Amino acid sequence: MKTLVIKIGGSTLGKSDTTVEDLVTLRKKGMPLVVIHGGAQVVTDWLTRLGISTSFVRGLRITDLETLPVVTAVLAGLVNKELVSAIWRLGGKAAGLSGADGGLIVARNRTPDLGYTGEELEVNAALLETLLNAGYIPVIAPISLGSLEKSGEDTNLLNVNGDTAAGQIAAALNADKLVFLTDVPGLCDSSNKLIRRLSPDDARELLASGVASGGMAAKIEACLAALTKVPVTRIIDGRVPHALLSEIEGKGDGTTIG
Repeated sequence: MKTLVIKIGGSTLGKSDTTVEDLVTLRKKGMPLVVIHGGAQVVTDWLTRLGISTSFVRGLRITDLETLPVVTAVLAGLVNKELVSAIWRLGGKAAGLSGADGGLIVARNRTPDLGYTGEELEVNAALLETLLNAGYIPVIAPISLGSLEKSGEDTNLLNVNGDTAAGQIAAALNADKLVFLTDVPGLCDSSNKLIRRLSPDDARELLASGVASGGMAAKIEACLAALTKVPVTRIIDGRVPHALLSEIEGKGDGTTIG
C-alpha cells in the first residue's frame, strides 16, 4: 500500500479536533502515513512572550539568530511532542523527528533577506521508510539541516516552511496522495467561490495572477512540486469533523490539484 502524506496546519489542531483520531484509525487499518506539521502561530506567541519581534516575506518568517532557537524549540520540541503524545494516547504508534534528524532534509537558503530560512530542499527518505516499515507514523517538524555556503556560520539549522517540506517529502516517498489540512474550505477564486479541481497549469496561472498568495500560494507550490512523483494532491478543511476519514472514503470536499 502506498503512503499518504498529510500536512497539518497548526491552526487546525485544537481540543475538539478529530485529526489525531483519524490518523490512528487509518494506521490501524494498515495505511502508511507520514505527517508534517506547522505551528507558526505558536512560534509567534512564544516570540511575543520573549519580546522578540517577527516579520514575514511572501508568507515566510524572517529567521535571524535570535528567532531560530525559539522556532526550533517550539516546532521540533513543544508542537511535535504534543502531537506525538496525542497519537500514543489514542493507541497509535508515532515517532517525532525534525528534518535535521537522520539527515532527512538538507536545505539551502536562496533568499538572504530571510535569514536562516531554507527553501531549496533535498530529502533523504530512508529513515521514514524504516519507521513506516516498523508500523510507526513519522511526525515531522520542518526544522532542517542547512547546506550553508559560508564557513564559520553560527548554526547548521534552517527553518523551513512546513508546506514546502510536505511537498518535497511526498515526492521523495512517491506517495499515493498529499493532503493539506487547512483552516479554510480549500482554494477559492477571486469571488471567494471554492475551486474544486485544478490542473497544474491552472494552478500556475493562479499563482502568476496573484489570486493565490501567502500561505495558500505556498501550498499550491508544494502541490506542484509533489506532482512530479505523486498522482494527486488535495487541499481540504481540517476543521470539519473527521475530514481525513471522509477524504479517504472519497466523501470530502475541497480542492484537487492533479
